[in-house]
Amino acid sequence: MITLNPLSERRWNNFRKNKRAFWSLWVFLALFFVTLCAELIANDRPLLVSFKGQLYAPVLHNYPETFWGGDFETDTNYRDPHVKKLITAEGWMVWPIIPYSYDTINYDLPQPAPSPPSAENWLGTDDQGRDVLARVIYGFRISILFGLTLTILSSIVGMAAGAVQGYFGGWVDLVGQRIIEIWGGMPVLYLLIILASLVQPNFWWLLLIMLLFSWLNLVDVVRAEFLRGRNLDYVRAARALGCSDIIIMARHILPNGVVATITYLPFILSGAVTTLTALDFLGFGLPPGSASLGELLNQGKNNLQAPWLGMTAFVVLSSILTLLIFIGEGVRDAFDARKQQGPS
Repeated sequence: MITLNPLSERRWNNFRKNKRAFWSLWVFLALFFVTLCAELIANDRPLLVSFKGQLYAPVLHNYPETFWGGDFETDTNYRDPHVKKLITAEGWMVWPIIPYSYDTINYDLPQPAPSPPSAENWLGTDDQGRDVLARVIYGFRISILFGLTLTILSSIVGMAAGAVQGYFGGWVDLVGQRIIEIWGGMPVLYLLIILASLVQPNFWWLLLIMLLFSWLNLVDVVRAEFLRGRNLDYVRAARALGCSDIIIMARHILPNGVVATITYLPFILSGAVTTLTALDFLGFGLPPGSASLGELLNQGKNNLQAPWLGMTAFVVLSSILTLLIFIGEGVRDAFDARKQQGPS
């Protein structure tokens, strides 16, 4: 059992009192952990195969078609009726709830793609015949993982820059502020589009490109904490005792800066998800074919005769951003010093 100090316990209780934020957190975590197991929920490979008395897990290992008695050495297409017949003749298969991956094309549609929701494709298919629900599950996971990674990295860079400026002050702070003003005054989205068009976009390239600008959000908050904290008595005492600047910054002032920045993290995460979606919508995001909420939104724009595409993208994105905003508001109120008084 985790034991919290009185201040942390009081903050947690304040957060729990905000029912909207508390339940938003649990809903968001539940959705996130479900999508982390996307391969077990939506996949075009069986979870388990019994063949000639032996058990196999195609979802975890690639098997050539010849392994099941087929004719080709290539990876098995388990949706092929011939392969299904070969396997079921000697055993059985257990499929995921959604027998499609994010890039699986359904060639047996009753009408041209995009097809409407049906018992086979619960949210319909896109204009390439791919299952929309499977792409939503994988796209949700990519968006959140991308946003979390960008939030963590940008927080580290922004806190480091703000700490150096606020602690040393003087010319370091003056030059740093001028650089930040110039850098922050640039048209970020246009620069992201230009940089993304110069390289082959992928997850890590986009992360690096967006990190160039996202760290600016936390600099002012951390800088203010260090400007205030560097003249406090316990900091002066530590300096008089011979503690190095790094020790003073990391051990004595940074914890206060961390508390101030925690309230910003859900909003930075929502901003990262929005920016990635915008780049994917404009065609400068993840590689073509990737599971992307922005690409699904673009398909909804290009296929107005298929309203389920745009409606699905809108509902998923609005739900993600709404949950994150509610969580951010709850965290902000929980760390509000004016609400820290009184018994827990």
